[in-house]
Amino acid sequence: MYGKEYEGILRISYLIDEEGNIEKTYDKVKTVTHAKDVLESLNA
Repeated sequence: MYGKEYEGILRISYLIDEEGNIEKTYDKVKTVTHAKDVLESLNA
């Protein structure tokens, strides 16, 4: 756009445990499958 490059929208999500620690990071979140991915991580 106007000769400038942009990174665009970054979707990053974090799974946080009861103690407030980051348990898992989801980079490049796809909105269609993200809920399924999180549920699979919780059940693992």
